[in-house]
Amino acid sequence: MTITTLNRMLPAALAALLAAGACAAPADTRAGAVSSGTVSSGAVSSGAVSSGTVSATAAASPAAAQAPASAAATAAAPLAISDPWVKTARSGMSAAFATLVNTTGEAVTVVSANTPVSPTVELHEVVGGDGTMTMRRKQGGFVIPAGGRHVLQPGGDHIMLMNVRTAVEPGAEVPFTLTLKDGRTVSFTAVAKDFAGANESYAPHE
Repeated sequence: MTITTLNRMLPAALAALLAAGACAAPADTRAGAVSSGTVSSGAVSSGAVSSGTVSATAAASPAAAQAPASAAATAAAPLAISDPWVKTARSGMSAAFATLVNTTGEAVTVVSANTPVSPTVELHEVVGGDGTMTMRRKQGGFVIPAGGRHVLQPGGDHIMLMNVRTAVEPGAEVPFTLTLKDGRTVSFTAVAKDFAGANESYAPHE
């Protein structure tokens, strides 16, 4: 073979070798590859990192699975309100009653209440003797023991509505919000009922 023939064949041979090398990436670069796509459940290969979206099944962990349940428990109302009702009134004073059920493992204290039908709402108790019953503010609020209940009823603890400006008619649904000692609130709706009792005198300064 002459030198001239070799000179003509060498460029073609070099081109073929270069083309073959370009098609096979070195093993060390494949092992460290970074993907910018989406990783599906169970599709992550060893050494590959994804910067895209990981499916719920691939990313699930025991801690993540417990998070929704914990959030739901935190959001649960500390009080359940049973059989709420409010005394009908066209003006003046009225009162609301119910059974407050503590759904937690520690004492819960109601420190105030409000309703749109009255500008002044107080937590009251009824005290007295010798046939004289007087209602007054409940010092310290209503304390419901852990897992226990506290009954609001005529002749006992109740929510007092002062200076009622919106008539409370029979069958009306009156919204109330209780504020707890820790700042949380519990809302409920009381049905208005006619009631002739609960006419105790009021000691506003006690």
